[in-house]
Amino acid sequence: MSSPEKDVIQYEVASNGIATIWLNRPHKRNCVSPQLLKELEVAVDHANDDKRALAVVFRGRGDTFCSGADLGQLVTPVLHESSVSLQLAIDSARTYDKIFNMRKPSIAAVEGYAVAGGFELMISCDFALATSDAKIGDFHIRRALFGGAGPIYRLPRMIGIRRSKELMLSGKLLTGDECVDWQLINAAAPKAGFEQLIQDFCAPLIDKSPFCMWMTKMAINRGLDADTNSLITLETMTCNVVHHSEDAKEGVKAFLEKRQAVWTGR
Repeated sequence: MSSPEKDVIQYEVASNGIATIWLNRPHKRNCVSPQLLKELEVAVDHANDDKRALAVVFRGRGDTFCSGADLGQLVTPVLHESSVSLQLAIDSARTYDKIFNMRKPSIAAVEGYAVAGGFELMISCDFALATSDAKIGDFHIRRALFGGAGPIYRLPRMIGIRRSKELMLSGKLLTGDECVDWQLINAAAPKAGFEQLIQDFCAPLIDKSPFCMWMTKMAINRGLDADTNSLITLETMTCNVVHHSEDAKEGVKAFLEKRQAVWTGR
């Protein structure tokens, strides 16, 4: 058994409320080890509860966002033991689903490669940004593997079934610019302007009511699989909950008093 690595996940919060969860295995292109997966889940839980964090950005140290699973540490054991394979799929799906359902907006900021498990992490976030020359794709099929943390239920809802099949069955990689055209990411920028893109994209997300942000996100996510009648009920109930919040009262009051709102997150 390999000895534990230090700080494979790093967490920080800037003064403006933008939190960053860093994948910190640059010597391995930030591939996902058992330790990284476990610490990623802990960091997501922490960010979700951290009142300082208004938006959460996922990034990779070095020149790569995430190159997928560590084939030696994470994948090799699953090839020889069915129970290990199943547990890995359960753990990965649980962690990435926590990202998808975070109370705060989540943003994947992709530089270099986002493939396989890194691709799954990217599509689990609410938004994705990338450098123009980033390389992004599912990639599992190139190793006769299958992604168990999102591609079959998140990807078709983002880009449609035909393009999802094109990515998953061919293993092709797209550049950041191509991903914008595919509606797979929100925006791309040259490397020199990438930090500014992240700040500019996050700016309109961090000055909103945290409570309303959470409720709106939850309603959108839950609505993905609901029928029309259920959606109407979900929407009206969410509307009622939001409109009776302290933040809603403050939002209206601040508008009438012509001042900036001060959110409490309740």
